[in-house]
Amino acid sequence: MSDSAARPVALRDTVRARLLAIALLPVLILLPLLLITSVRTWSHRFDEVLIAKVAGELTVAHQHLAGLMERRGADISALGQSAVFQRLSSDQSSLSDFLEGQRLKMGLDFLYFVDGGGNTVLAGRADRLADPRGWPVVGVALAGRRKTGIDVFDAAQLAALSPELAARARLELVPTRAAAPTARTEETRGMVIHAAAPAPGGALVGGLLLNRNLGFIDEINELVYPAGSLTGGNLGTATLFLEDVRVSTNVRLFENVRALGTRVSAEVRRKVLNEGLVWLARAFVVNDWYISAYEPITDSFDKRIGMLYVGFLERPFKTAERRTHLLTGASFLFVMVLSVPILLIFARGIFRPLERMNRAIGRVERGDLGARSNIGGRDDEISRLAAHLDSLLDQLQERDRKLRDWAEELELRVASRTRDLEEANRQLEMTSKQLILSEKLAALGEITAGVAHEINNPLAVIQGNLDVIHDDLGPAAEPLRTEFTLIQQQIQAISLLVTKVLRFSRPEEFEQTGDGLDPDRVVRSTVPLVQHILTNSGIELELDLAAGGQIAMNETELQQVLVNLMINAVQAMPEGGTLSLRTGSAQGTLTIEVRDTGIGMDAELQARIFDPFFSTKRNEGTGLGLSITRDLIQRAGGDISVSSAPGAGSCFQVRLPLSEGAAGQTAQPPETPPPAS
Repeated sequence: MSDSAARPVALRDTVRARLLAIALLPVLILLPLLLITSVRTWSHRFDEVLIAKVAGELTVAHQHLAGLMERRGADISALGQSAVFQRLSSDQSSLSDFLEGQRLKMGLDFLYFVDGGGNTVLAGRADRLADPRGWPVVGVALAGRRKTGIDVFDAAQLAALSPELAARARLELVPTRAAAPTARTEETRGMVIHAAAPAPGGALVGGLLLNRNLGFIDEINELVYPAGSLTGGNLGTATLFLEDVRVSTNVRLFENVRALGTRVSAEVRRKVLNEGLVWLARAFVVNDWYISAYEPITDSFDKRIGMLYVGFLERPFKTAERRTHLLTGASFLFVMVLSVPILLIFARGIFRPLERMNRAIGRVERGDLGARSNIGGRDDEISRLAAHLDSLLDQLQERDRKLRDWAEELELRVASRTRDLEEANRQLEMTSKQLILSEKLAALGEITAGVAHEINNPLAVIQGNLDVIHDDLGPAAEPLRTEFTLIQQQIQAISLLVTKVLRFSRPEEFEQTGDGLDPDRVVRSTVPLVQHILTNSGIELELDLAAGGQIAMNETELQQVLVNLMINAVQAMPEGGTLSLRTGSAQGTLTIEVRDTGIGMDAELQARIFDPFFSTKRNEGTGLGLSITRDLIQRAGGDISVSSAPGAGSCFQVRLPLSEGAAGQTAQPPETPPPAS
């Protein structure tokens, strides 16, 4: 009797339990997991969409503020260049009245003229201001250029311009939940759009106070959040902060009271004001949670002085999200309540006949070969399966008798054959292991050598083209300087690793046989590597190859030298031109010239061109190409020099010693260069 027949069957091992699990597992476990995963993914994506929306709205608000600053600067610049101003500039009394009229016309809060000595003529007032040349915008305007910025004026400076401005700027601080602690009770400074432009004899300076400038902030809000743009009647909000104090906002403290004088939360202040980061997340605004976007505002001294904010209430969106979750959950529960009884009915019609067959098989396992399932009355798959099982049991009973007769004879034969087979298997296993190991090592050697050979040439192209990429990026590449340097270092590491692999896998290729390298052949094989760059740049290639000898230098290293020099020549000819490659020999020395018709270099650049990390394009290139080129040539016993003049192109001259006995050889006819790919 088998062990399985001796021990009782656990409930979880019964056919009924297994069929119920098969029927209910997708509905009760897999589908809920799928629903939870889908809901969580949807919620996460929903939050991402809200953040992306408020990020775009912050961009619109930023552009509107920048446009307002630009318009104010343009208006003041136009006034400074007008004929009327030039005519009145010498009459201070008339100039003051004229400036007052222009101030009102342009909607400015103050406007004045300042000469090179710091003397001022204030619009509509006879008072003179303290020397304003300490403001960067004023200094730039006096130097002849227009400049606009956002600056913070203290109460004394505002009062000097106009007492009414000082009164408008003053705000009592309102205790605000989640704000950083402070001992201040009021804000008397003013955030001002500060614009200045050059004018005959000095500069015109004007400004617009942003404190309590509700028309400006409402204009931003209407632009960012037009009517109907938010769900559920949600209203968008916009705010200008002086440091962390709301000085202009449409956020409501109460129903009809704007939250002027309230302060931003401590967390947002730390991220935006202290660290200079852009905040794109939910944040507590005055008395509720908003999907918010904050960016720092810097003044003309390049100091962070405040923040620009846009956002909308989070509650309507979260309500809609919860409603969707509830609807989805209710629908799922309804489907489960409806489907589970139906599944159980179908499962019962399957597991009852299967249980009878299982019991019959269990009796047979316990030695009762006459046990049968005896299921009939239905013409379906399970009934036919039961009849076939009973037939098989009949055959099993007959064959059991025959098997008992053959058992003894078979045991003897099996024992003998098993011993022979074990010995043969042992020998075959040892032989197979040795053969597999031998084949694997041979294949690995071939693959390693082939891959190493194929990597060497692209490395030279990568080295040269990396500088092209860096230079084409222009100023945008400066933040990636460290990454470019790391790439250069990794290229050198790969080259060293490939050489080591080749020396290990095919040492015969690196033996010193005394044969030299034909530089003309290397030049021709290198041209296709950079042909696409030449074609795209509109550059014509001229070859004059008459080396007349051979050199003792690695072919891959010479290719890298040529690729670096040709790519540098392409960069020196942004408008197209001619690239000339010439080879020749004299007195045991091979000379390779790479000449371009590009922009050329002055003596200072020529003195530093081979320094590591020095670029001829305003320090934007990595500058490693020519440094590596010089190292490769010096390692081969040669040297490299450059001759150039601004506007007259450049010529790089490489000199390498000819191999022994090669100096007097006659130059071979040049081979036809391979076609460009």
